[in-house]
Amino acid sequence: MTLPRRAHPRPLDIASGRVDLTHGGGGRAMAQLVEELFIAAFDNEALNQRNDQAAFDVAGGRMVMTTDGYVISPLFFPGGDIGSLAVHGTVNDVAMAGARPISLSAGFIIEEGFPLSDLKRIVESMAKASKEAGVPVVTGDTKVVEKGKGDGIFITTAGIGMVPPGVEISGDKARSGDAILVSGTMGDHGVAVMSQRESLGFETEILSDSAALHTMVAEMVAAVPGIRVLRDPTRGGLAATLNEIASQSGIGMLMEEALVPVKPQVLGACELLGLDPLYVANEGKLICICAEEDAARLLDIMRAHPLGADAARIGACREDSHHFVQMKTRMGGNRVVDWLAGEQLPRIC
Repeated sequence: MTLPRRAHPRPLDIASGRVDLTHGGGGRAMAQLVEELFIAAFDNEALNQRNDQAAFDVAGGRMVMTTDGYVISPLFFPGGDIGSLAVHGTVNDVAMAGARPISLSAGFIIEEGFPLSDLKRIVESMAKASKEAGVPVVTGDTKVVEKGKGDGIFITTAGIGMVPPGVEISGDKARSGDAILVSGTMGDHGVAVMSQRESLGFETEILSDSAALHTMVAEMVAAVPGIRVLRDPTRGGLAATLNEIASQSGIGMLMEEALVPVKPQVLGACELLGLDPLYVANEGKLICICAEEDAARLLDIMRAHPLGADAARIGACREDSHHFVQMKTRMGGNRVVDWLAGEQLPRIC
């Protein structure tokens, strides 16, 4: 039940108002900001209790928990913004354990002077993403820092979920002979952010792939509970994520360049920017490593889902004492796809 709202002398001036230090000071101004903006947007029974925590019932079994921080620049980009990204990224981290996401928390660190109109836009986008995913934001926190001590807004999140019985998905479970699948095209998010940041005008707009993957994962896990590994290739892209899994599992990998799906406009943008799409971040794609006999079934499930239409098998795991990730090039040669040295695209999530 929604509690009655507190009376404030004047409503927030969303159109032209800005965040100031009193909005994080714990007094009336902070209460008004939380009430008129955050609670109004996220509106759910747990949050409306207005406690410093949320209590909720869960079924017996294994739980997973994740935490993440979002510092993306720019805050708004083609296909999303920091608010929707925070929901999608956290939901996906929970889902990569094969879990059903249950609840989220969100902490906002806002720089003094940040426009209330932008804050409202971000919060409403975050609320929309949360409602569409069916995973509520049940608790949160707001802090305001002095002008010059932040960069507009940062968001930290936590997410929890429940793992179905018999599901043991982990980065150390890949085995030689396993198939490597991806749910779609690589590099969309990183290129969308970079094109906005650098004000690059392409003939075809490149949109971020930011999306919540948990419904597709639920279908995959229901059909094949024995999936070995699920991972979303965010920072460092496909290359870094595969290297991470190869190291965890103590195996090598061989993929084929011709099988890795990349949109032509993303490939063209990467060539223009001097980037390798294998290392560019994604926010709505997953890597699935599974037994060979399960690969065709899982590909069919992914391709039948709106977020997996471009799913593909890109290679296989193999014995390799060095744990190298290699790629057969279109020219017929082999090259090592190594860990990224440094950071190719900073502030993309």
